[in-house]
Amino acid sequence: MTKFALALACLIGTAPLAQAQDRPSDPWSPLRFLVGEWRGAVTGEQGTGTVTRRYRFILSGEYLQERSMASFPPQPLHTDGTVLNYASFLMQDRARKTVLFRQFHQERVNGIFVLSKTQSGPTKLVFESEQLDNAPATWKARETFEVVSPDEYVETFEVAEGGKPLVVRSRIQFKRQRP
Repeated sequence: MTKFALALACLIGTAPLAQAQDRPSDPWSPLRFLVGEWRGAVTGEQGTGTVTRRYRFILSGEYLQERSMASFPPQPLHTDGTVLNYASFLMQDRARKTVLFRQFHQERVNGIFVLSKTQSGPTKLVFESEQLDNAPATWKARETFEVVSPDEYVETFEVAEGGKPLVVRSRIQFKRQRP
């Protein structure tokens, strides 16, 4: 084989590797499993109920939108039953190289959460509050998503009041809904 042919073979053999290294990794990969329709059973301070949720990318894939509705049948906490709606948006914060999670609740307790890189892993995403609206300034919150399988995850919401330890406020076991 000539030197030219050998050099050409080496270049061709390394081209896919060079292309793979040039291609940026998918910043949404840890969250992409959420896209779709979900149904879950919620337990916590509000009582027991069901939650329907939908995740979809919007605005040319710049945001991952979450829409949820929680229904609580009549029970001691809600004698007539209640329905709560909320929306959230997840976005890439390119300056900080992390994910922000912005929640808007019907009860007007809203927040901005930041993905904790130290507490998160391949099957666990932990978001810690950076700002909570309409709550005392000393309160902190944490939202954790634990992936059970591609079609199931558990969401745990915790709150710490005034420097106290975090306390679980709700836990939702979600299962993917197929069309």
